[in-house]
Amino acid sequence: MGSICFGIDIGGTSVKLGLFTQEGELLDNWEIPTRKEDKGSFILQDVAASVEAKIKEKSLNKEDIVGIGIGVPGPVTEDGTVVQCVNLGWGTFNVANEMKALTGFETKVGNDANVAALGEMWQGGGKGYKNIIMVTLGTGVGGGVILDGNILTGSNGAAGEIGHITVSYDETESCNCTKHGCLEQFASATGIVKEAKRILEKSEEASVLRNIPALSAKAIFDAAKEGDALALRSVDQLGRYLGIALSHVSAVVDPQAFVIGGGVSKAGDMLTEVIRKHYEQNVMLALKGKEFKLALLGNDAGIYGSAKLILGK
Repeated sequence: MGSICFGIDIGGTSVKLGLFTQEGELLDNWEIPTRKEDKGSFILQDVAASVEAKIKEKSLNKEDIVGIGIGVPGPVTEDGTVVQCVNLGWGTFNVANEMKALTGFETKVGNDANVAALGEMWQGGGKGYKNIIMVTLGTGVGGGVILDGNILTGSNGAAGEIGHITVSYDETESCNCTKHGCLEQFASATGIVKEAKRILEKSEEASVLRNIPALSAKAIFDAAKEGDALALRSVDQLGRYLGIALSHVSAVVDPQAFVIGGGVSKAGDMLTEVIRKHYEQNVMLALKGKEFKLALLGNDAGIYGSAKLILGK
């Protein structure tokens, strides 16, 4: 029985790799560039070569290696088949089988957002829980659902797309998914700024936000922490949209905890508390009192989750 494994997170710019013990200790981590030429045909070859190089560098015994876990930016079916990764240039093919052919190691593959959620459950903000929902607030709004320690993938590998829950039926602008009124349009970093600008336009109220030429989600939270009334309204509106969306998700999944990650989560307790407030106002009695935690692993969540993917329970 092996005692170590590789966790790999394939992104559009770089591939993050980690070497882990079965207990979740990160022994080493490094990166290689993502070569997307020729429809991404070099990516898995480069990953395999990097794994082999690390095995030699560390003088590892191959019998000690459990296998390889991989997170990729796209839908993945249970058998490791990727259903198009546009950011990598990939069409539909079985990543798990190809990686095993290249390295000889058992391989499991998951969607990167789902895998990050698994990592946070294992060694991050969701540690100690087996049923969590992770919400990633960044350029978009991503999500991952972990039930009984396992990723919920759905029939097409697209479960956990929390960012595309409709939270406003009055929104006229289109989301990238072609719908209108998606959570992502209001709770992503760009959505937060867009909504703050709308609030500014509708009011003549004094606010430090009016003096910031390149308004950002961070600037809005910073102003709110200083007591700026308009910034506080903007943050409260964000919390309302997230609270409503998560109350819907909770009614289906009934998690123990929500883990909030992504760049916007750097706002800290102010963010989790405003989400909690609106969640409690919108959820049924039996689902009140959930934990709201901040993600802890940052950009390493993907490699942790990928490692856990191959290690299993």
